[in-house]
Amino acid sequence: MEKLIELRDIKKYYQVGSVEVKALRGVDLDINKNEYISIMGPSGSGKSTLMNIIGCLDTPTHGSYSLANNNVHIMEDDELAGIRNKMIGFVFQTFNLLPRANALHNVELPLIYSGMPVDKRKERAKEALDKVGLSDRMLHKPSEMSGGQRQRVAVARALVNDPQIILADEPTGNLDSKTGVEIMKLLDDLHAAGNTIILVTHELNIAAHAHRIIHILDGEIAKDEKTGRA
Repeated sequence: MEKLIELRDIKKYYQVGSVEVKALRGVDLDINKNEYISIMGPSGSGKSTLMNIIGCLDTPTHGSYSLANNNVHIMEDDELAGIRNKMIGFVFQTFNLLPRANALHNVELPLIYSGMPVDKRKERAKEALDKVGLSDRMLHKPSEMSGGQRQRVAVARALVNDPQIILADEPTGNLDSKTGVEIMKLLDDLHAAGNTIILVTHELNIAAHAHRIIHILDGEIAKDEKTGRA
């Protein structure tokens, strides 16, 4: 399989007052194109820090990170923003939708940042909403939709730039169990269609959707295991 992500000896230290917090203590991790992996760990384990580095939202204190042969660990903020916009689609627990904008405009946002002409970006946004089954809700605002529908809008926004990676951070955390199952089915379908899925969660039943689970503990990989779906 084609390697997409290569992390080598990733360390991340934070200074909190006079105390140095070692969030990551030397992580080595390879992720191939079209893999479906989960990152699990208790609160304070370093999984969110690892997610932020993979998603180019943060940079390591030490170590190297190659994403599709781009050495992102040495990039400046504007270069990281470009990588995020082109290569990574984010799905967050809290949806992160603009409350006064309708679904179509929320999905359009990454395309606006990339400078796509208005007609083309509206067409792409409509296609993305259709993929997640929300063609009939594109003019509705978040307050006019259920939690599951809002998360589907967030998934459509993640898809609209045709990214190589979908990075989902606790995507079912604010949903009831039935709606959570629907969102996980959507992520399963996206993986089957060729997307690389990286799922961050503390719930084993959610992590089990992946083909591989990375267990993080005290800033290190404690276990890297294949699931029954591999």
